[in-house]
Amino acid sequence: MKRLWPLVFLFVCGLARAADVSGAELHLLWGVPFAGILLSIAIAPLVVPKLWHDHYGKIAAAWALALLVPFGIVFGSDAAIASVNHAALAEYIPFIALIAALYVVAGGICIRGNLHGTPKLNTGLIALGTALASIMGTTGAAMLLIRPLLRANEARRHRAHVVVFFIFLVANAGGALTPLGDPPLFLGFLQGVDFFWTTQHLWRQTLTMWVLLLAIFFVIDSYLYHTGKEELPNITDATPDDAGPVRFEGNVNFVLLAGILGLVLISGLWKPGIVFYVMGTEVLLQNVVRDIGLVVIALLSLWLTPGGARAGNEFNWEPILEVAKLFAGIFITIGPVIAMLKAGVDGPFAGIVHLVNDSAGQPNNAMYFWATGLLSSFLDNAPTYLVFFNTAGGDARMLMSEGASTLAAISAAAVFMGANTYIGNAPNLMVKAIAESRGLQMPSFFGYMLWSVCILVPIFVLMTFVFFR
Repeated sequence: MKRLWPLVFLFVCGLARAADVSGAELHLLWGVPFAGILLSIAIAPLVVPKLWHDHYGKIAAAWALALLVPFGIVFGSDAAIASVNHAALAEYIPFIALIAALYVVAGGICIRGNLHGTPKLNTGLIALGTALASIMGTTGAAMLLIRPLLRANEARRHRAHVVVFFIFLVANAGGALTPLGDPPLFLGFLQGVDFFWTTQHLWRQTLTMWVLLLAIFFVIDSYLYHTGKEELPNITDATPDDAGPVRFEGNVNFVLLAGILGLVLISGLWKPGIVFYVMGTEVLLQNVVRDIGLVVIALLSLWLTPGGARAGNEFNWEPILEVAKLFAGIFITIGPVIAMLKAGVDGPFAGIVHLVNDSAGQPNNAMYFWATGLLSSFLDNAPTYLVFFNTAGGDARMLMSEGASTLAAISAAAVFMGANTYIGNAPNLMVKAIAESRGLQMPSFFGYMLWSVCILVPIFVLMTFVFFR
């Protein structure tokens, strides 16, 4: 199954994009496989964790086939091959190339040293990761700093809250300023949103989140540190590699991270006007250069990084393989949903269109913010962004200009509210798993939600009145 997944995707995913089928012709039942795969991602790890861990690829493939087989029977396969090309070359390959490159390169940077988990240090590490997340991605920043943060707090009695706020900030809110930061924004970039658009239009909302959350964390951590009478001696079980002053291994990967940033910038700013057509699919030269360059950078990282750096990070391929398989299924099954949303009031999702628009048909930014955010909390925030991006019209040029406030609401919600639950964003579960592997008892699914409801939701209400009225 692992070897077949890439071939399955390349030969069938485009069919689901329904490129030649109007969304007004489709029934809501065509959205069941999409809902099914997202609900599987949300519920199966909690209810049947072993089954999910062993067979998530097969489950995602089953939902994809549940769409593709009847779709091919009903609408025919004349446009299937051309649609496959379009989906693979225009969306999935660029998406997974960036995520994989960031994962590989960040996994080659290991922070060594004997750290002490004081409130100042904890706040500083989380602030550093938050700032880095828009440069190296929420996944990259989280994987870089979660283990040093856990080591620094091993001697403390109260430390689960440190990881909770790390998820809030580093794994989510930190990635709001560039398409490199969080998968939803990169999908928007692939749809035509300018690279620095979110930097220009979300910096106020992002700064508000960062300052408020860091301040709240410092107060809570200081209170628990002092009232809990925490003692932070030198970590006695540190290996020789982890003793001594703070230092980095795998420094070549910082250069490679700059290379990733440069490639993405080039693809957005360099417009040579050279276009290739692959079975009817338009492929721009700058995008080809970017994706090939990302693969080359990942290979260079694997070749140049000292083995000890990846060993220190406990680097393995499972997280990125999970993302690749699940997003293949998601991109397959989301096609009819997007087509139905693009049909607007003429399609089966007319109710959602009316919900996020006022009686005059103008977008209600507050409703876009909360609708996108609530779905991002319990589903994956990347496809949720794509759904509401298309609900708002799907035209990047229009959304960046007269629709800027609506696009800002969608973008902010997808990034920020992915922190509301463990399943809202892929790094959330990875951080939780790493913390538990080191013996830290993390809050349950609903225990974590109690933290997010008490800390995050009041901030989102404030942001609604300040930014999205």
